[in-house]
Amino acid sequence: MTIYIAISIASVVLGMGFGYLISLKVTKGKIEVAEESAGRIVKSAEREAETRLREAALESKDKQLLIKAEFEKETKERSAEFLNLEKRLTQKEQNLDKKMEFLEKRDGENNRREKEILGRERLLTEKEEKCERRQKEQMQQIEKISGMSAEEAKKLLMGSMEQEAKFESAKMIKRIEDEAKESAEKKAKHIITEAIQRYSSDYTSEVTISVVNLPSDDMKGRIIGREGRNIRALESCTGIDLIIDDTPGAVIISGFDPIRREVARVSLERLMTDGRIHPAKIEEIVEKVKKDIDKTMREEADKLLFDVGISDLNTELVNLLGRLKYRTSYAQNNLSHTREVAFLCGIMAAELGLDIKLAKRAAILHDIGKAVDHHEEGSHPSIGAELARRYGESPKVVNAIAAHHGDIEPISTEAVLVAAADALSAARPGARRESLESYIKRLERLENLAASFKGVEKAYAIQAGREVRVIIKQGEVSDSESAQIARELAKKIQQELTYPGQIKITVIRENRYIEYAK
Repeated sequence: MTIYIAISIASVVLGMGFGYLISLKVTKGKIEVAEESAGRIVKSAEREAETRLREAALESKDKQLLIKAEFEKETKERSAEFLNLEKRLTQKEQNLDKKMEFLEKRDGENNRREKEILGRERLLTEKEEKCERRQKEQMQQIEKISGMSAEEAKKLLMGSMEQEAKFESAKMIKRIEDEAKESAEKKAKHIITEAIQRYSSDYTSEVTISVVNLPSDDMKGRIIGREGRNIRALESCTGIDLIIDDTPGAVIISGFDPIRREVARVSLERLMTDGRIHPAKIEEIVEKVKKDIDKTMREEADKLLFDVGISDLNTELVNLLGRLKYRTSYAQNNLSHTREVAFLCGIMAAELGLDIKLAKRAAILHDIGKAVDHHEEGSHPSIGAELARRYGESPKVVNAIAAHHGDIEPISTEAVLVAAADALSAARPGARRESLESYIKRLERLENLAASFKGVEKAYAIQAGREVRVIIKQGEVSDSESAQIARELAKKIQQELTYPGQIKITVIRENRYIEYAK
């Protein structure tokens, strides 16, 4: 048993020894293999380093060759440029030499010509002196023969030529003036015709309604009210007179203010529609109607300004412009008239190449004075001009308003166009309506009043009765008496005639001298 154990231990010991020897052998083999691998790696790295060194050397040589080639190329190019510059400098030098030779030759030629000119100048001076001496001798001989000095002959000749030149110039001026008048007249007719054709509108004669139709005669009693309190309240609120007479089915409204008449008319119609007619209701309706009419006037003015393209008008002027809706002149509505004048004026300004906006602005405001002329003294052109000046309008617009009836001289072409457009609008058929008989009687009455004064030779009513011209007998009336006639005639017209606006009175006293060539 012990032997077996010893053998086993010996076997184990031997096994462990053999294992250790084998492991030593294996480890040594691995070390050898690693050493061989490291040697191979080192050799490979050395070969690779040598290869890269050779490549770097080759690359360095290539760069050196490339730099050398570029340097040689640049050197050749600069050499070529230097050669070209040298050639050009040489050529310029040759050209300068040629120019110097040419200048020297020309200088010599000029010297030669100068000498020739000096010689000719001496000859001409001698000939001129000879001619002057001969001319003096001839003049002396002519003076002896004619018996007239040279100055006298010169004055006579100049006088004759001056008279002839004046005559020819007068004929030429007359011809030019005739041609200018003819062409101007044709051009004016063309422009006016073009404006009328381009702006055509239907005319509706408008008058401020002064009669309100009643649904029945019983309504008269309701309008009058108990002891007349309703009619008194209506007259007090509106500032007009209601005339209720025996006319069946109608009430007449009387008042000088067209807006008040319109307020009264509309208020009365609304009261009749509502049926409740008493002082409190009358005051309520009248106030409401006033606000509605003010709003309507402002809307109409804004619409007109939009149509003509004006947006920067003063607010007060816009309000006054709206009042023209209820203002008429010989049944022509003033707001419609203003619209037409603005369009006609704009068309004519465009044809003439003038300021269209200025022309339309002046046309829109030309009758603005009619909105207040029944409240203020003076003609509507002067009132309108003052309003425009007060609210910051330009001097040209102010002048166009004041001059559109010829009261003052226009300072711009646009002012002349405003006057022309105003006359066109008023003169077109159907624009205004007035009884021919009453119109003729009014003008005849005006002329008869002027002719009734002592020393008046003739009297003419012109401008549709807006002006009267009185011709005074020069031998019978002095200048101071003529001025007195003008003042007295103005007072007499104010007392005896009814007329819109104002009437201009012009008294003319002149001297005339007449001779006859036989």
